[in-house]
Amino acid sequence: MTQTQILSKNQQIVLDIIEKAKEPLKAYSILFNVQKKGIKAPLQVYRALEKLIKLGKIHKVESRNAFVACKNSYCRISKATAFSICESCEKVTEINNSKISKYLSNFEDNTGMTYKKYNLEFFGLCKKCR
Repeated sequence: MTQTQILSKNQQIVLDIIEKAKEPLKAYSILFNVQKKGIKAPLQVYRALEKLIKLGKIHKVESRNAFVACKNSYCRISKATAFSICESCEKVTEINNSKISKYLSNFEDNTGMTYKKYNLEFFGLCKKCR
């Protein structure tokens, strides 16, 4: 099944905008960019974003309240994301590290709580800004 077969028209339009973006996009920025393609209401954008996250096509960068396309072809889950964020240029990169994924999939804190979802954001300086 191809991407266009499983996505609605609105979801495909929103995904295309996010994939072409050079930085994380906020919902209203996405709305501004898709209005000429027929998506007029914020709710339409939010529904598309919600479904794209669920499908693992995009991720939400919580600290930026913005969305990025998933760059990891093996990423099929929306419940486990990790990003590195440059504090200087604000470049956001999805972290693909099997050690982190394996560790966190079995992580239990000292109270015995286990986790079903996580979103990690690491802040520092990228190679270019150091």
